[in-house]
Amino acid sequence: MNMKRWLAAVLTAALLLLPRGGTACAAEEEPKELACHAGVLMDAASGRVLWQREADERALIASTTKIMTALVALEHCDLHAEVTVDPAWTGIEGSSMYLAPGQIITVEELLYGLMLASGNDAAEALAAVTAGSDDAFAALMNEKAQELSCANTHFVNASGLDDAEHYASAYDLALITRAALENQDLRRIVSTVSKTVGDNTFVNHNRLLRECEGVFGVKTGYTKAAGRTLVTACEREGITLICVTLSDPNDWDDHKALYDWAYRRYDRSDVLAGRDWSVPVIGGERESVRVAAQEGLFVVHASSEPIRVEYRLPAFVHAEVTAGAPCGEAVAYVDGVEVGGAALVYAEDVARSEKTPTLWERFLEMVS
Repeated sequence: MNMKRWLAAVLTAALLLLPRGGTACAAEEEPKELACHAGVLMDAASGRVLWQREADERALIASTTKIMTALVALEHCDLHAEVTVDPAWTGIEGSSMYLAPGQIITVEELLYGLMLASGNDAAEALAAVTAGSDDAFAALMNEKAQELSCANTHFVNASGLDDAEHYASAYDLALITRAALENQDLRRIVSTVSKTVGDNTFVNHNRLLRECEGVFGVKTGYTKAAGRTLVTACEREGITLICVTLSDPNDWDDHKALYDWAYRRYDRSDVLAGRDWSVPVIGGERESVRVAAQEGLFVVHASSEPIRVEYRLPAFVHAEVTAGAPCGEAVAYVDGVEVGGAALVYAEDVARSEKTPTLWERFLEMVS
């Protein structure tokens, strides 16, 4: 490596933060006797898995499929576009929002019928409106799954009707839900308890919206072959969690138990609070410049879990320096897993010095 590259290399400093509030205590044991065959509890902000069981096993997922259906439709359709119901979209097997041939309805209303009433007719309509056919829409779903790094997912329909080639894992469903919740329209729809569309009023099948503190979505599902499937999201004390259970005859209680366990065990902390940094300045009126984070770096962690922060900063900077200019990043790890980062910027201006540079400064000027 030449001298120029060596001097310009990124400086990485690692800091081990002690748990706040004294000595770490033993982690509280996870809930016992959960009935699910497979499941995941994920921190929505970072994607870190807090609890799992058979998380990568491929399984039938029933109507939790419709989380991806809604996400793909929203990415390709105008929410307020009007649609005339084709007779081919009506009378579909399974649950329904009771579309009528010739009915004029908006994409948004179809999404309410899809996510609250779990309408298979709404899924059929959205597939046709979005892509022209079921196969073309399934291809869009699979493209999105690949984009989200879902390694154990494949879709063949928009509704979740059983098919040997239609499956996902609990972990992949959590990834899909994490992406879906970034869409504010979809987040608003899945958190709605009831909605009237035309002459029909739909009550959200998700009981936990009414029974569990902080729950604001997402989707229920059931077929005889898949069993009970459930995906929910919950926010308490600034922490948003995603819970997925597959083939779970006791899913309501299992989700409540997992949320209560997690919110007792995990806290949210700004790991950059009260910390400051500086970078040496070459040829400036001051020898160093202060560095600040553009925003806090919040992480979700248990008291027993070690937190490490890497500060990636230049070895030095040449004057003049402008406040607000980017200079690096801070990256946080919890128990060895990367959970987030924050941009670092120069916190002040440093003008170029008029004095004669030292030999060291001249050398640095030559090699940089």
